[in-house]
Amino acid sequence: SGGHYRPPHCFARYKSAILVAYRNEEKYLRHLLYYIHPFLQRQQLSYTIYLIQQVGTGSFNRAKLLNVGVREAMKDEEWDCLILHDVDLVPENDYNLYICDEYYPKHMASAMDKFQYTLPYKSFFGGVSALTPEHYMKMNGFPNTYWGDGGENDDIATRIHLAGMKIIRTSPRLGRYRVMDYSEETELQEPWRRLPSRHNTRKTWKADGMNTLQFKLLSRTKHPLYTKITVD
Repeated sequence: SGGHYRPPHCFARYKSAILVAYRNEEKYLRHLLYYIHPFLQRQQLSYTIYLIQQVGTGSFNRAKLLNVGVREAMKDEEWDCLILHDVDLVPENDYNLYICDEYYPKHMASAMDKFQYTLPYKSFFGGVSALTPEHYMKMNGFPNTYWGDGGENDDIATRIHLAGMKIIRTSPRLGRYRVMDYSEETELQEPWRRLPSRHNTRKTWKADGMNTLQFKLLSRTKHPLYTKITVD
């Protein structure tokens, strides 16, 4: 219920919140839930899957939705790890553990089939990543000002460095992901290497993030396989 699970026969060593920013992608969501629950249970984690849904038809704001997800998830539990997960990615290797690195933010989707299992560029931090709540607050979370798809991942990579941390990556042997329903045509319309950011992250990161997060919580409901948080 509510996408929450803990192992019945042992005490889980790790508690992870899986946060998925979402809008009207039910086919992807069904796929993800079908694969991710057994995957996480085999790792004997205590976890909850949170879906953070944006209402309306305005531009999608993935980064701000993830900030909302962190704020709401932390009300439920003192999570060891926050896993930020795109809805259209499915892990291929059970040994890709959904837990955090103690010292640094971890980029987990280091090898996607879409990019021939290599990184699209060196600073890429998209897809799936794992941060402790301490890491997240140290970098002031994600920017709230990215409307429209993409761009925020480069900002986040910069924030991590500005906050005195570095990115570590799951080895490509383990961090393999399948992108669902990927086709060449959509890739042409959605290039992953964006135009240079208009945001001056170095100047704005301390004033734009968790400390300035404003939103209207519309509902919070427990579904059989996830907790849905709907916000305006």
